[in-house]
Order: sequence, then C-alpha cells, then structure tokens
Amino acid sequence: MKKLTLNRARNILKTAGKRKILVIGDIMLDQFIWGQVDRISPEAPVPVVNFQTESFMPGGAANVARNLAAMEVPVWMFGVVGKDGSARKITDLMKEQGVDCKGIVSVEGRLTSRKTRIIAHQQQVVRIDRETRKPVDARTADRILDGLFKELPDADAVIVGDYAKGVVTQEVLDELKEVCRVNGIWLSVDPKPAHSLDLTGLSLITPNRKEACELAGLPDSSPHVEDPLKDPCLMAVADKLLKDLAPALLLITLGEKGMLLCRSGAKPYHIPTIAQEVFDVSGAGDTVISSFTMAIAAGASPVEAAIISNHASGVVVGKMGTATTTRREILDTFKSDK
Repeated sequence: MKKLTLNRARNILKTAGKRKILVIGDIMLDQFIWGQVDRISPEAPVPVVNFQTESFMPGGAANVARNLAAMEVPVWMFGVVGKDGSARKITDLMKEQGVDCKGIVSVEGRLTSRKTRIIAHQQQVVRIDRETRKPVDARTADRILDGLFKELPDADAVIVGDYAKGVVTQEVLDELKEVCRVNGIWLSVDPKPAHSLDLTGLSLITPNRKEACELAGLPDSSPHVEDPLKDPCLMAVADKLLKDLAPALLLITLGEKGMLLCRSGAKPYHIPTIAQEVFDVSGAGDTVISSFTMAIAAGASPVEAAIISNHASGVVVGKMGTATTTRREILDTFKSDK
C-alpha cells in the first residue's frame, strides 16, 4: 500500500482551507435522546428509557457541510427546510459551526427532516423520522440552484448529498452536471439506489458495498471474502459501475475492510481501514465524501484523497453520534500510523 507522509497530509489539509466547496442536498436535523434502561414496561414488552440528556446535530447533507467546516474548509449549504422549530435549530447549528446558510430555502407546509434516535447504554433503541419526502417544486428548485450558481464561479467543488428526501431531483442533478462540466468544477455525489437517478458522468460517486451492488443491479454473492481485491462480486460490481456510469472516480466504502478506489483503465486500489474501535457508523459516509472532495480540491491525487478520507472516517466511527473530525485529529492518525 502506498504511504502518505505526515508532511504531505499536512500540506493538503492546509491548502484545503483556501478552497471553497458548495454542498447541495437534503438537510436533516439529527436528535439524540440519551438515557438508561433498568426495567421493561408493564404496558408492553418494551424497555423503559429513563431520560438523561439530549443533543442536536446537523444530519444528511448538512452533516457533509458540517464535516467540511470542522476541517476548516469554507463551505456553503444549499437545500430546503420547512418553517418550523427544526428549521431554526438546524440553521442555527450550522451557522455556529461556520457553514454559510444563505442558500437554504424555507418552504411553507414542508416538514424539516428530523431523525430522533433514542439511545440507552450506547445502543440505539429506536429511531423516529419526521419528514416530507415529496420532490421540491420547480420554483423552489430554481431558487436553490440560482443561489448555488451565483457562488459557483469561485467554487472548487460541489458535493451532492442525496438522501431521497426531495431536493435532488433528476432535473436538479442534470443542471448541476451540465454547469459543473462547462465550468470545470468537480462534482461528487453520495448516491441512494432507492432514488433512481441518472448518475452518469460524475466526478466521484461514493456508495457503500450494499449501495454499489444495488446500483449495479447485481446480488452480493461474496460478502465474506476477506481481501476485497480477491472478491469476485465486488470486482464485477466495480467494473459494471465504471462501464455504466463512467465516473472519473468510484470509491466504494467497505466498513471494517476499508475502501476500494476504482478508475477506468486502472487496477482497483484497496485502502485498509485504520479504525481501532467502532462505536457508531452514523454519518461516516458523509465524512468520506467531504474529506475526499476536500483533498481533491486541494490538489491531492485520487490515492492521496482516499487515504485522507480513510483516516478521517476512522476517527468519526470511534465517536458516538453523528460526528466530525478536525485537521488535528486527522494528522494525529498519521503520526500513530508510522
């Protein structure tokens, strides 16, 4: 495996602080209710969670933006929220964390996506989703894109966070692809196979193994093969996605097996995970796409970007909740990886 030196990683992260990245997609509010369980309810065979505390964090595409801000990258957020308490909460949180929120459009009658996770003894007991999933109307889509296009001339990359909640329609994605192509802007997409979209011709797509199989329309016939490079199903999936979608880069995340970087005409490159302990994988995909795109915008090679994103995701899965990582934390992992 190729090595990325500490000094090179430091230079990439420092340069990233001078880049501008735009994020467009489904904005969510993640709510975590923490408690303890010491008895079963007499009313039904369910645990009784004794409330201790709660916390709120940006989720979905907002977590992508939050990850970039935590790594000290200038970031602008574009999407839609309702006119409710969750909208105020998520907007305030992003502003506090350094995300420019002028591109967020408020829509009457639409629920701001909110996921409530109830956690006891570091285990999720249940999740409650409150959201509107219908696609945004043409007028709202135009307002979002108009704001993004105003910032595009100075941007170095665009990230699309699609969670099938209505912002990323085919029309929106087609406009983004065309404008980014004409202007030579890097365009990354974290796809959701359940949301059928034409994903051809993107700069980067970052599915996990399950999503990659679904996108390729192939069954996952060899999930327990230890070496990804000797996994016949994974190799077939990667080959089909490269042929069918023709992305510049395909990065398949593999959980505890790391990542697989694929490019047309080149052998797949496997990056083993550096995670020492895994407490929570919530939002790890957001960290991958944000850190990889950040590194590419800063001049990293695809392999260097993949290594940095692997280090970044290794940090966040060791934290509880929808977490982020900082430059210092990423660089510390390079120091311990000697």
